[in-house]
Amino acid sequence: MRRRALLAGLTGAALTGAAPAHARTHARRVLHVRPGDSVQAAVDAVDGPGWTIVVHPGTYREVVAVPAEKSGLTLRGADRDPRAAVIVFDNAGGTQRPDGSGTYGTAGSATFTSAAPGLTVRDLTLANDWLRADHPEITGTQAVAARVTGDRTHFDHVRLLAHQDTLFADTTALDAFDRQYFHRCYIEGDVDFVFGRARAVFDTCHFHTLQRDVTFTPKGMVFAPATARANPYGFLAVRGRITSAAEDGAYKIARPWVPSYETTAWPSLVVRDTWIGSGTDAVAPYTNMRDAYPWQTMRFREYANSGPGSVISVPENRPQLTGAEAAIHTRRTYLGDWRPYGRP
Repeated sequence: MRRRALLAGLTGAALTGAAPAHARTHARRVLHVRPGDSVQAAVDAVDGPGWTIVVHPGTYREVVAVPAEKSGLTLRGADRDPRAAVIVFDNAGGTQRPDGSGTYGTAGSATFTSAAPGLTVRDLTLANDWLRADHPEITGTQAVAARVTGDRTHFDHVRLLAHQDTLFADTTALDAFDRQYFHRCYIEGDVDFVFGRARAVFDTCHFHTLQRDVTFTPKGMVFAPATARANPYGFLAVRGRITSAAEDGAYKIARPWVPSYETTAWPSLVVRDTWIGSGTDAVAPYTNMRDAYPWQTMRFREYANSGPGSVISVPENRPQLTGAEAAIHTRRTYLGDWRPYGRP
């Protein structure tokens, strides 16, 4: 089926170009994608803001990229269960590109990428199923499920699955303070699996650390923020939970990421009102990525957390917000005049 047929009755224009072979349209500015179709082809068919792409239950093994000009796009599963529709691929940072131009790198490994402002993703699974054990010859083991930039990015009830670097919550430029809101999401991984420099709120999200067949500890970290120094707010995790498939104390909450291309970064993370399980090291929940940038000099704070991984036995290892500071570190402050969550 050609794009003319796909969009027939929507715009009245004569359109050409490839589109999903079995896609259907049932309402104005809505595209339906079913098994055997391509999600990317549906994205390519979108010709302006306000489109919705509905992905029906099935596994879509492909890389999907939403360019900046596709603003205001909604990508959602047809079923309310996010496990029903899965977009998955298996590139790693060290995977060679088919054209021989080198490796993908961390950002290029992403199964799903978006640079579009106003993007909404809901009721889907985005995954990268590349495994270290299957590729011992590859040392670039970052394998991103989703890399998102663009202001006002909203993920609701989305599963994000990978191992290292699962979610790259990034910005469109070094000096951009792009806002992202993740609500009721499930995010799993092992090393730095929520990372980047976005101003991102994780509201009622579940972070799950995986078991790793390694003898050293820590086995990994949940967060690795790379917040720009000029940005007053980085990552905020609120009303969530952190669980683990690993043994007690195997994981850290975070370590700061100061990229070589942005050595002025001042990583910011607040974890508050969150249940933290025993898989997290309660005594020393933070660590360094590089000794030149000690975590103690970063903007890492906690507030009113609970669970066995939240016990404060060495206070200097767990900096806490005061009550007055906690009143500032809210989703309303971080997201400003954009309120995807409804009432404050």
